[in-house]
Amino acid sequence: MTLKSTAFRREREATWVELEDLVTRVEHKGLACLDEAELTRLPTLYRATLSSLSVARAISLDKALVGYLEALSARAYVAVYSTRRRFGPALSDFFLRRFPGAVRQAWAPLVLVTLVLALGIATGWAVVAADPERFYDFVQADYAQGRDPASSTRSLRASLYDTDHEGGALAAFSSFLFTHNARIGLLCLALGAVAGLPVFLLMFTNGLLLGAFSALFAGRGLGLDFWGWVLPHGVTELLALLLCGAAGLALGRAVVFPGRLSRLDELARAGRAVAPIGVGAVGLFFEAGLIEGVFRQTVTDLGVRWTVALATATLWGWYFLRFGRAAR
Repeated sequence: MTLKSTAFRREREATWVELEDLVTRVEHKGLACLDEAELTRLPTLYRATLSSLSVARAISLDKALVGYLEALSARAYVAVYSTRRRFGPALSDFFLRRFPGAVRQAWAPLVLVTLVLALGIATGWAVVAADPERFYDFVQADYAQGRDPASSTRSLRASLYDTDHEGGALAAFSSFLFTHNARIGLLCLALGAVAGLPVFLLMFTNGLLLGAFSALFAGRGLGLDFWGWVLPHGVTELLALLLCGAAGLALGRAVVFPGRLSRLDELARAGRAVAPIGVGAVGLFFEAGLIEGVFRQTVTDLGVRWTVALATATLWGWYFLRFGRAAR
């Protein structure tokens, strides 16, 4: 057995040594360190080493040799087939191609969840505008934080413009809206696989909440002021919410209409397709939090607020229409 292993090694060891040298260089410096001839040689040496490993296992050579070939083959596999990319290019590719491309492909569920959210807002506004006491049907007292039909117009106005109002109550109210929308968005993404039905319910009820607050402020002549306070960060925040809802609906569609694949396989395929949307939506929630934390504390001019809101909406529209066209 020892003689057999020695002869086997003598015949093929040059191939293994050459492959190990190339793999070691790739592991330390990347594929860019290899010239054209070495790049062509790498897969050939890898396949030859796999052949040696197969023969060594078949004729039961010593374990040390088999273990060496297994380790070398595994390292070579990573060097040949893995996509090693630097963080910067990978990040650029995600935000310039994969994320907007995934959103463009999910345009139908995105339009649908937008309509459901808009319907909820319109319903909440109409009901509370007709009967302000119905406000409490949509908004719990701890959520309202003193902003309810019993509040004076002066108090409601101060809640939109006075950053020191009631010892930081504005910050608490704004923080509630952000965490509420983020929680609803992540729930939509997580529960989308349940045939997508929870997505509709969560989007509609979230719309009811916004509509109720809008009607409350509009009834005191502060409708534009309310949306001017919400939208500078709310455009990004609501967009992230809608993207989570669209991703959840895409998962639900895979469950209800699996097509030629099994439901499990179609759900896995849909999950891979919408994963960039989920990651991008988390980034948008983070960005909305930054805008909210800085903008709300420094800008109280209504014209500036609406200008920023419209500019933000235009920017996101341009971004998703401009980028991601080549993404698969």
